[in-house]
Amino acid sequence: MKFLSGFAIFIFFAAGPGVWRTLAAQDAPALTEIAFLAEEDPEAALPAIDAALAQLRAQPAPDPQTLFDLVHLKASLLAGLGRAGPAAGLYAELADFANRSPGLGEDPVQLLARAAALFEEAGNLRAARAQLQRRAGEQADRNEPPEALARSYAELARLSDALGDADSAGRFRRQALAAPDAGAPGATRGAREGFVEVELYYATDRARTGDPDPVGYYGAGRGELELGVATVTIPNTHVAGAMESPSIWRLEFAASPSKHVVLRSVTPVPADDFYARMQGEFADGAKSEAFVFIHGYNTEFHQAAKRAAQLAFDMNYAGVPILYSWPSRGSTIGYVADTAVVRLSGRRLAGFLEDLRTRSGATTINIVAHSMGNRALTDALEIMALQRGMTRDDPPLFGQVLFAAPDVDAGLFARMVRTFRPIARRLTLYASENDWALVSSRKLHAGAPRAGQGGADTLADDNIDSIDMSELGDDMLAHTYFADDSSALADMVALFWQNAPPDRRCGLVRQSPGADAPPIWRYQRGRCATQSLIDVIGHMRQARVATYEDARAVLARTTDDIALRHELEPFLEKLMAPQAIAGSYQ
Repeated sequence: MKFLSGFAIFIFFAAGPGVWRTLAAQDAPALTEIAFLAEEDPEAALPAIDAALAQLRAQPAPDPQTLFDLVHLKASLLAGLGRAGPAAGLYAELADFANRSPGLGEDPVQLLARAAALFEEAGNLRAARAQLQRRAGEQADRNEPPEALARSYAELARLSDALGDADSAGRFRRQALAAPDAGAPGATRGAREGFVEVELYYATDRARTGDPDPVGYYGAGRGELELGVATVTIPNTHVAGAMESPSIWRLEFAASPSKHVVLRSVTPVPADDFYARMQGEFADGAKSEAFVFIHGYNTEFHQAAKRAAQLAFDMNYAGVPILYSWPSRGSTIGYVADTAVVRLSGRRLAGFLEDLRTRSGATTINIVAHSMGNRALTDALEIMALQRGMTRDDPPLFGQVLFAAPDVDAGLFARMVRTFRPIARRLTLYASENDWALVSSRKLHAGAPRAGQGGADTLADDNIDSIDMSELGDDMLAHTYFADDSSALADMVALFWQNAPPDRRCGLVRQSPGADAPPIWRYQRGRCATQSLIDVIGHMRQARVATYEDARAVLARTTDDIALRHELEPFLEKLMAPQAIAGSYQ
């Protein structure tokens, strides 16, 4: 097995996009072979992982995420094979790694908890206690809820009892009792200052891990559909499109709500209570819309929750944000496992969307899916359309459906779109020719184009508005441009508000792939005052503006900058013009 060339598929080197373009052209996806081995023969996978790690560490700038994922895979395989002690040591090392590289977004608290549990399983109670002490220190440093800290101290007391250390057990019990008081009103000055909370409804078919900590509450295992409510904090210093996390360069080693986007709570809720609570959101008429986000490959629950909250916050979304989280492994080398589970989640997503329509109280439901999450969404929409035998004469079930960077076979996607076109007022595709994650996926699928690839591969189809977003994408793989860039966010805001076709939205220029071919549209950066546009549309929605005259009045009241008003007025006039496109769904 030639491991070095295999890094082309999933290793994202720190040297930048140019290196990734070179690597994407290489063959032999060795990491995929390792993933298969891990599923079929864990014992044989261990030396393969060691060989891959050795070659990766020999690189001048090895990618820390792939290093982490390979070591994490080895630790999980050792644990599954009953070698709890060595696995525990690796999890403890991973916690150190996560602290040294906070930009990875890996949670040392969860890793330390896993290390402690495995050390205890191996009979090494002192090592287990040491890891839990580190965990409690991490929780205190990042100002976690006092209940979480109290649980850690209670665990420390239990282990101290087992070790016969009565003095330590007593001290930890006192700390456990005192922890909730630290979170009492007035106990911590300004504890809730510096950030805002976004309440996020969620549905997931991930299994619970048994860990009460919000970050580790759900894992990668398959479970039954569960509903709930999560709380995500967004710092007041937040920059639209960013996902603020700790940075070692700023000497930040733990997440802080006043500086970073943080998942603060996860609360499962029975279905009847879930929908009754959601109906209450719409009872006074101030809200009427819901927005469902379905994440992509290599995403853990806590990451998906933060992304959904960031999207809603950055769009000034006036409705109810909802996350659907399927059991992705959350690992760069979990692609094969993710492809195996996402289609089952599509069936469950179909059932959830049906319930959401009939039980939520929302008058409009918009949907955004990213990357591999589009496999679940396209399956769900096709199931719903076929069950009803929907035609263009039927009223749509949803408002806007946006497929962002879909990692779906392009030919299959085009055929499925024909089936479920009547299901929404408008279907929109975001694609990019610079999406190197999809270049990798295409190679993995024997060269078959992916629906999210732009440029010459952009899908041209009368059933969907295809937008080439190739000018966007500042992340190394240019794969999360839909959420990272205020330009894409502004386009989504305009789309959700007015059901506007591309020719009425800001920054979109018509491209003609052929005389008789349906048009595609290319986003041109710099043509729109994107953040101002997002803010202005937020004011418009709050005022329930229905005409351009009303929009001008609101603009005059809320915008002191006369030059900005003159810049935005023509766009608003165009955006709010009456629909006049033959054959479009209104």
